[in-house]
Amino acid sequence: MTTASEARSEAPSAGRRVPDSAAIHPGPGFRIREDFPRVDAITVAAYREFSTTDISDMLNRLYALDGEIRCLAGPPESISGLACTVRVYLGDNLMVHKALDIAKPGDIVVVAAAGSRAYAVLGDVISTKARHRGIAGYVVDGLIRDLPAITPLDMPVYARGTSAIGPLHRGPGEINYPIACGGVVVNPGDIVVADQAGVVVVPQAVAHELLERLRRYLGTNRAYLTAVQQGEFSNAWVDEQLDAHACPIEPGLDIDPNAPITG
Repeated sequence: MTTASEARSEAPSAGRRVPDSAAIHPGPGFRIREDFPRVDAITVAAYREFSTTDISDMLNRLYALDGEIRCLAGPPESISGLACTVRVYLGDNLMVHKALDIAKPGDIVVVAAAGSRAYAVLGDVISTKARHRGIAGYVVDGLIRDLPAITPLDMPVYARGTSAIGPLHRGPGEINYPIACGGVVVNPGDIVVADQAGVVVVPQAVAHELLERLRRYLGTNRAYLTAVQQGEFSNAWVDEQLDAHACPIEPGLDIDPNAPITG
């Protein structure tokens, strides 16, 4: 009887080669950028003064991540930091490990895992290392694992959920190139703000201008909310909106419930 090893030794050399289609190619899909232009730390920290809901409103509601990406671990206070972007191949997290060497203290590592629920992108080991490196948190468009062990670390982690299934560490992937996370394009160096209400991305190009608009908005909105809390408000603006679109309003008191519906 021929053994498996003997069969392999007799097989032609081409049969022992890894198919070329399985190769990982340097370049797009397998590359790392070590850094990016940075907004000053004072501006980044200032965004913690505002809720993600207010920031989202001022960005026309187009820069908040999918609501399924939520806070799973970390303190209740909001966090803000520059995005160190990571794109992983499904089932792999080699680049998440490498990001520990690339991200600077205060950065938030944003991982694009295509929303996969098949495996976890990171766990307690990476979270522990990240705490030592001064990383401000993780935002994962996918799952994490080891949540009971991550929770005591006080490391902010936002993700879609948990799984016991871990990843491999082979690649490919990218660090600090544009990604899509939770339905939003995230560029390296964009400001990420996260709290119990969600996660929002501030494009770096508008960071200073938006901050000024938020401060003006906060002053105006604070007075409005104070009045609402005291019962001082009017819904006249709702009627104006309805009138603008000619919404029909019927009394409803004299309608025969047995009458056929027309129109």
